[in-house]
Amino acid sequence: MQHKVYFSHETAVIDEGCKIGKGTRIWHFSHIMPSCEIGENCNLGQNVVVSPEVKLGNNVKVQNNVSIYTGVICEDDVFLGPSMVFTNIVNPRSAVVRKDQYVTTLVKKGATIGANATIVCGIEIGEFSFIGAGAVVIRDVPPYALVVGNPAKHIGWMSEFGHRLDFDINNLAECPESKEKYILEEGKVRKKAG
Repeated sequence: MQHKVYFSHETAVIDEGCKIGKGTRIWHFSHIMPSCEIGENCNLGQNVVVSPEVKLGNNVKVQNNVSIYTGVICEDDVFLGPSMVFTNIVNPRSAVVRKDQYVTTLVKKGATIGANATIVCGIEIGEFSFIGAGAVVIRDVPPYALVVGNPAKHIGWMSEFGHRLDFDINNLAECPESKEKYILEEGKVRKKAG
């Protein structure tokens, strides 16, 4: 019998055929379904469902009451806030079976999705972007963008440490915590080298 390299609470249901990385923790009443992949050092809170074919990178934090449906891919260091919602069908109807029409949603490295936010399927959430609590996201979110509201609107930029960036007249900003510098060029933010 192979030694388990992750922790799961005794009430969690872990189906055969899923891959779970070293150091990952799965808490009360969660269900991990077959054919999903969960990376190393992830934390899945209470009452989390991970559906078949879902891919979670390393160090993904999933708070309580989140269902991650088939079609969702989260890269490393993603944060999914409490009770946030993914969808995977564009036009669901109870009486119409559309299991062959799941749409992919990609959440890029370091992105944060706040509590009770809704992510409509088929979009890309950019690297280190920040989705405010309760936002309804219906289109792609650029890297480092801060979006809030229903429908979500782009209102600013965030650092990799999760601080709002205030750009000066030269389109430069500094993260108050990390002291990393950022530049805004042609409507896109990037971390400045050196």
